[in-house]
Amino acid sequence: MIIAAGLSPAWQQILVFDKLTRGAVNRAVETHGCASGKVINVGIALTYLQADSLMVSVCGGSTGELIFEELRSLEVPNRCFAEQTATRTCTTLIERPTGEITELVENARPISAEALRWFQKVLLESCGSEDWLVFSGSLPAVTGRDSSKSIYREIMESLEEAGASPRVILDARGPELVECLPLRPFLVKPNREELAMTVGRPLSDEPSLIAAMREINQRGAEWVLVTHGPDEVWLSSATELWKFVPPRVDVVNAIGCGDCLTAGLVAALDRGLSLPEAVKYGIAAAGENAKQLLPSRLDPRRVEELAQQVRVERPA
Repeated sequence: MIIAAGLSPAWQQILVFDKLTRGAVNRAVETHGCASGKVINVGIALTYLQADSLMVSVCGGSTGELIFEELRSLEVPNRCFAEQTATRTCTTLIERPTGEITELVENARPISAEALRWFQKVLLESCGSEDWLVFSGSLPAVTGRDSSKSIYREIMESLEEAGASPRVILDARGPELVECLPLRPFLVKPNREELAMTVGRPLSDEPSLIAAMREINQRGAEWVLVTHGPDEVWLSSATELWKFVPPRVDVVNAIGCGDCLTAGLVAALDRGLSLPEAVKYGIAAAGENAKQLLPSRLDPRRVEELAQQVRVERPA
């Protein structure tokens, strides 16, 4: 089974304009709302890819109710704590003629200590050594929490102590990523900007990028996967290096592409594909997502077709 876990879901507003002008009144020609945020994007994508999965998160308030209703309507297997604090709202502005996309992102609101205890308990109950555990997204503040340890690290340590060590895929950055490296996650997935922030230096060319990836491998990650928008995807271990060139697609909305890559990757791994083949499938899931207005509504057949168009290289 694949458990997708995260604490920063969102209700997503998508507004489409014929023309968008800063400092003026802009009237949308289309308005859409959907459940989103990294963990929910992963959970929905896994459902559309027909993977055996469970999404675990915390939602609250009127926006949380909207998320719960959509998860029910999409038949996404989930366990979500009903928090009192309303789940954040994020907004995507799309200018139709140019295809330009503007993101207005609200940071995740604090959650209660009760919600965090529930989240940790569910993961301890749900994860076994044969499972995949995908951590996605930034971590919110927790009311009354006095531990400085990353929540992700705390959960990984608790699972290890319980003798249930799932294979962990970590889509995080900065301290939240670095703290987990000594526990040897199977794969970490920062984008290029996040990796630069994590290692504390610019990654202006391929040698500097590869050096940063190797550093993260040496610090504990078995595999490092780095994305850069629609450009090349890099994969490294202590001894291997792979480069993937995605096919070009007509982008409608790029929201959730990284999350769909994660979902496609882990769904393919759970089916027994090799990691390079799984990366190709994940890249194809991201490409298919970019062609849709609402995130994560993937067609598995089209994902399979697009995966055949991903070019693979083995740099020296």
